Amino acid sequence: MINKTLVQVERLTRRYGEHRAVDDLSFTLRRGQVLGLLGPNGAGKSTTLRMLAGVLAPDAGRIVINGRDLLDQPRQARQAIGYLPEQPPLYRELTVDEQLYYSARLHGLSRTASHPAIARVKERCGLAEVGKRLIGHLSKGYQQRTGLAQAIVHTPPVIILDEPTIGLDPIQIQGIRTLIRELGRKQGVILSTHLLSEVQSTCTHVHILRAGRLVYAGALAELEQQRPSASLRIGLNAPPPIAELEQLPRVTQVEELGEGQFRLHHSPGALLHRILVELAYDHGWDLWELTPERESLEQMFVNLTLNQETAG
Repeated sequence: MINKTLVQVERLTRRYGEHRAVDDLSFTLRRGQVLGLLGPNGAGKSTTLRMLAGVLAPDAGRIVINGRDLLDQPRQARQAIGYLPEQPPLYRELTVDEQLYYSARLHGLSRTASHPAIARVKERCGLAEVGKRLIGHLSKGYQQRTGLAQAIVHTPPVIILDEPTIGLDPIQIQGIRTLIRELGRKQGVILSTHLLSEVQSTCTHVHILRAGRLVYAGALAELEQQRPSASLRIGLNAPPPIAELEQLPRVTQVEELGEGQFRLHHSPGALLHRILVELAYDHGWDLWELTPERESLEQMFVNLTLNQETAG
């Protein structure tokens, strides 16, 4: 079932003393989705993932993993989860093969089933050449790959990743992101990050947290479409003086780009393009370019989180 619900979170709350790290959080994850939990440091991302993985108890709320309540049926629910925390749970004195065998058995695979599962996951994670090496002797990148391999060796329907590319070089990051996209096609993936580039590269959906609360939830494509126009780039063969462009309604700044091109920054909601078309026709400016430039996702993220902070 492509659209099967794999994770159902209902009003999840976690406190540390008087501080609410996660505050009344609800969302779902379906098969075929890669959900990015995005937010500044301290937003509650890691706390949320730890509760989903069953290693931290919530103060309130309900978590259902692959149809199993995590509180009422913890063993069955955890069998459906592959979890990679920010610090991979690896034994430095073991070889990669030994670590993966231990993880496979821990996740309930039989001795017979463990060996082909290990071979498959080593191939997927780029570990085929380092199986006999001690984990303590591996680079950060290979340790991260081993951590991911131990999380998916039992082919869980739900994969939970906390900052999966932290500390990796650009080539390693590209490899991990490709693997996450592949995993998301048949399973469900939740990953936390504070990097918008991570979300754009891997995720189908994005949830933005601020102070433990959900301030945005939706498909990444929907977030892209909601980006407001922040400026207009125009081209004029017979432009007027810049001072005249600066006097246009709701224009806040004009940049001269050269060769008859200008960037007009304007306040949100301005219908500047209509005014420009009319003025260019009436005054003979000979308009040859009119390109809306949308607000960056980075700025949208800042606006969402800062606005929530101000409101709180």
